Amino acid sequence: MNSMQRPLKTAFSPFSTAEEVSRGADLAGRMAIVTGGASGLGLETVRVLSALGARVVVPARNVASARKALAGLRQVEVAEMDLIDPTSIHGFAADFLASGTPLDLLILNAGIMTPPLFRDKDGREGQFATNHLGHFRLTAALWPALKSAGRARVIVLSSRAHMMPGYELDDLDFIRRPYDKVAAYAQSKAANALFSLGLDQRGQNHGIRSYAVHPGTVVGNLTKNASPEELMTYGLINQDGTPLIDPIHDKKNFAQGAATTVWCATAPELTDIGGVYCENSDIAQIEEQEFFGVRPYVIDRDQADALWARSVRLARIDLNNGQ
Repeated sequence: MNSMQRPLKTAFSPFSTAEEVSRGADLAGRMAIVTGGASGLGLETVRVLSALGARVVVPARNVASARKALAGLRQVEVAEMDLIDPTSIHGFAADFLASGTPLDLLILNAGIMTPPLFRDKDGREGQFATNHLGHFRLTAALWPALKSAGRARVIVLSSRAHMMPGYELDDLDFIRRPYDKVAAYAQSKAANALFSLGLDQRGQNHGIRSYAVHPGTVVGNLTKNASPEELMTYGLINQDGTPLIDPIHDKKNFAQGAATTVWCATAPELTDIGGVYCENSDIAQIEEQEFFGVRPYVIDRDQADALWARSVRLARIDLNNGQ
């Protein structure tokens, strides 16, 4: 268990926005990569980081669409990358490393949620392959740039979905179990949190710290696979189909949803802290029953190490050893 997993009791709340939590921060001269940075939470994250002076690279499958979405933001570049394609990931990372630019912030924001069953070319279940393995490969490939920054932060978007049943290390691909799209999403989000913990363990001696983030429940592109009836059942939309915004009950807009990511990227109080799961712009409290905070099993070092070993085997890459 990570002994740092204790709330700091910051001045922020579920209503705080990304702009508010980063007020006074200066990212001039810093380099950031934000996956999924051309829409929703990612776009708001890129907008705020750019306004703080950071140079930002957004990898995207559809480069033309991403450039259109990001038009007008200064020091923001778009490069082609498909998170489920290892060749594409390594090509993006190789191009970035060739620039010789240190990487100060790596924000692993992209993701998919509850699609029908699909698999990558190796037969891995699609949500796990995209949300976890893709980001695992990308981080490992960019490791030299993170190390060269001296002090770098990696922010991994997880979710309260980690609390739902689904994570099974011995059946990550739903071979023995019937496929359940919600369980598969929950599994990928538990993996995101465990990956962040494992990454922090391996990075802190190089000045690299990692944070898992629950952004809040935000209706956007991530919910495109949910029907209006499903969204209504979960209390996420109003009768007219618009998102229900109620931060006290974890239902946020994009500015509020991006706040914890940006806080983790900029908060000076996290300088010597890492491997923690955060929500509402603070370190979350450990909670075993209620639907808030973080469950103990995703901040367990043994669980993180077990997933790391499995991920190395599945992704065929580890830190410092390239492909």
